[in-house]
Amino acid sequence: MSSRATTQVAHRKRNDLAQYDDLAGQWWEPHGALAMLHWIAAARARLIPAASRSGAVLADIGAGAGLLGPHLAGKGYHHVGLDLSPTAIEIAAARGVTAVRADALRLPLADGVADVVSAGEILEHVVDLRLAVSEACRVLRPGGILVVDTIAATGLARLLAVTVAERIPGGAPAGIHDPALFVDRRALVQECARHGVELELNGLRPAFAALIAWRLGRRESVPMVRTWSTAVLFQGVGRKRG
Repeated sequence: MSSRATTQVAHRKRNDLAQYDDLAGQWWEPHGALAMLHWIAAARARLIPAASRSGAVLADIGAGAGLLGPHLAGKGYHHVGLDLSPTAIEIAAARGVTAVRADALRLPLADGVADVVSAGEILEHVVDLRLAVSEACRVLRPGGILVVDTIAATGLARLLAVTVAERIPGGAPAGIHDPALFVDRRALVQECARHGVELELNGLRPAFAALIAWRLGRRESVPMVRTWSTAVLFQGVGRKRG
């Protein structure tokens, strides 16, 4: 990340949406400040099956600059990206996503319109988890699939995702997360169940050898692999009852 971007982000409050505008030039840089979001998007896409019908819609909440898009090629979805960052939405639209500026707490979509709802790396940024889950489930059709990934509300996650990651080169941009908003796993599962989605969780981490090679400039990306622990970064997937 450039020194200019570092300076811009450094003066923002934690979890300030404007940080993503500051970092707009980093979205598609394989060694940029937002590189890990690419790796997580690829892992998220593995949980999304091919569309089961013509005209299927995938609602991508917190779409950013459309990082999920390349991983949906050939799966048969109309990709609708929803994000509050105006610069991210502009970039996503330029890459073929139907991009809509929208708040995750007030989605401008009809009930049951989406065959798949993706909420990737967004729940740890919202101020009302219950409302965000309610909206995601509201727009999901019966039988549709909800896919999420986020950061757990644990001391270990605060240590690794904030204290450590924000202090190492290539780690998370300083201030990008507010650990007070990290997600209680039990509350997430319970809220999804209230709305008819039985969410199953699994942990996620970067492949360590590939991460070292990436840091040395020998790789363009790093695969994310499943792990038994959901105490830091985790995924969830579930189907809405019909």
